Formats: sequence, structure tokens, C-alpha cells
Amino acid sequence: MRSGELANLTGVSTDTLRHYERLGLLPKPPRTDGGYRDYPGDALARVRLIRRALSVGFSLPELTVILKMRDGGQAPCHRVRTMAESKLQQVKQQIKNLSEMRKQLEGLLRDWNIRLAHTRKGEPARLLEALSQTAMGVRLRSPLTHRNRKEGRP
Repeated sequence: MRSGELANLTGVSTDTLRHYERLGLLPKPPRTDGGYRDYPGDALARVRLIRRALSVGFSLPELTVILKMRDGGQAPCHRVRTMAESKLQQVKQQIKNLSEMRKQLEGLLRDWNIRLAHTRKGEPARLLEALSQTAMGVRLRSPLTHRNRKEGRP
């Protein structure tokens, strides 16, 4: 099949197919008499495998190593599994980091809402200044907010 057909069937561009060839992910196909690439039928499965592996976090350099091993008759299954486990740990850490960031942003927005509620129309609330001070561990409260807390108001 020609590059355009393979590209359409896999949802990638012909440039991507050539890139995969340069990396060794996709074997260079034979050429037609007219000089067009003529991919064998198994190229479709190979490109789909590459796209699916990319979608779960494998990188092109990682896939290059894995597929070269596989094409060379080796069974990189344990290596692939170890890599996937590492990616899972990275995702878990990212989720943890994002959860912490969410909590920080929620607190920041609560503080800013209070600040804005006690800022006269047309006056600056200095939200970004408050951000730099809360980032250093200092929570800023306007005097009005402090007085309201003493009086039992939020």
C-alpha cells in the first residue's frame, strides 16, 4: 500500500511514516517503479502498535530499542513490562503533584475571593503580590478579613 493510504488508515501523516522509517521503527518499504513507497500489509499493524504504545507513554526512542530487539529475534517482554511499571509510577507521582497543586489553588482562590470581597471597586487587590507571599509560606489576610474572623464572619 502507498504512503497516503497507510497514513489515512493509521491517522498519521506521511511525514510521520518517513520519520518512523528514519528511526528504524518502520522498515523501509520497497519502491514502485515510479519511486513511491509500497508498504507491505504488516506495516499497518506496526504503525498501529507504535501509535498505541505512544498513547500509553512509551517514547519513540524507547520504541526504537524495543522494536529493534524484537526484529532481531529477542523477546524484550520483561524490559517492556519494567518500563511500563516505571511509567505507572511516574503517572502516580504526577497525579499526586497535581492533587497538591489543586489544593494550593483552591486555598489561593479562597484567599483571593476574600481579598476581592474586601477591596473597594476600582482599587487593586494585589492578588499577584499575595501569590508571591503565600508561595513563601506567608498567608496574607487583609485587616478586614482578620476583623471579620474575630467577629465570627468568614
